Amino acid sequence: MKAEERVAQFKEYFGTIRDEIGKIIVGQQEIIDGAIICLISNGHALLEGVPGLGKTLLVRTLSQTVGLKFSRIQFTPDLMPADIVGTNILIEDDTGARQFQFQHGPVFANVILADEVNRATPKTQSAMLEAMQEHSVTVAGTIRKLEEPFLVLATQNPLEMEGTYPLPEAQLDRFLFKLMVEFPSIDELSSILDRTTTSSEPTVNEVIDAKTILEMRALAREVPIAAHVQEYALKTVLATHPGNEYATDMTNQYVRYGSSPRGAQALVLAGKVRALLDGRFNVSFDDITGIAKPALRHRLILNFEGEAERISTDAIVGDVLEKVRGGEELPV
Repeated sequence: MKAEERVAQFKEYFGTIRDEIGKIIVGQQEIIDGAIICLISNGHALLEGVPGLGKTLLVRTLSQTVGLKFSRIQFTPDLMPADIVGTNILIEDDTGARQFQFQHGPVFANVILADEVNRATPKTQSAMLEAMQEHSVTVAGTIRKLEEPFLVLATQNPLEMEGTYPLPEAQLDRFLFKLMVEFPSIDELSSILDRTTTSSEPTVNEVIDAKTILEMRALAREVPIAAHVQEYALKTVLATHPGNEYATDMTNQYVRYGSSPRGAQALVLAGKVRALLDGRFNVSFDDITGIAKPALRHRLILNFEGEAERISTDAIVGDVLEKVRGGEELPV
């Protein structure tokens, strides 16, 4: 199959998934696209929003649409690592002989909803971290691989922070995207009521399977990126570090530490998917710009002044993009 045909097929598959999810989820187009991009980019997403905005429903609907096994883990302070990854239990067979048998935990699925992930203790969060990063878990010294594709969509509530354990920077860095789930408009609220308060409930169908997802993932990796576009992504990441030659005035004033190299990887990988969605087999500046905020907003650590003045990381990323793209005040 020619490259043009593969790109067209990729775009068609992506649109089919998006449209099928749209039968259930009203609006939230950026969030839906971001979740699908993470699935295809072999990454994970952190969804932040107040309760009741459909975060759980989105994750479940996505798994149904692509025919993947779904699992929900409700994170609470008393949740233990074994509750996530599983444990060895002692069983007795018909002959009376006893042996240990591994009991799989809920992490052994394709699409994982880590609900209110910041409510679990750091010990439990670290168990999830290994699964996210290595796509495997270790129990009693035995490494067990997770089935591909594997996607974690974690949620957290930005309002109720009492009794929570904020995710450390190292764990936040494992998320490809941080997606902000906004409150719906009045028209979207009206559509939600029409779909949820009547006798007829919308349903979704499986439109593609795991094998197709893995093929889409492989195609995305093949998309070339020109040296000057990759340099733009690298300068964007470097410009988030205070004291760097590419840093903006806003970065130097409000940022304590900038994005890790994973930020650059996220820009390039997600940029390749975005290029395919536009029907192109090459990454453009607009592809990098279009996904910069969800890829970088959670990777910046503000200093005391930035926290005190309630500066958003989105504002800093936006300033960086403007200066790097325009070449203003920065080395070419």
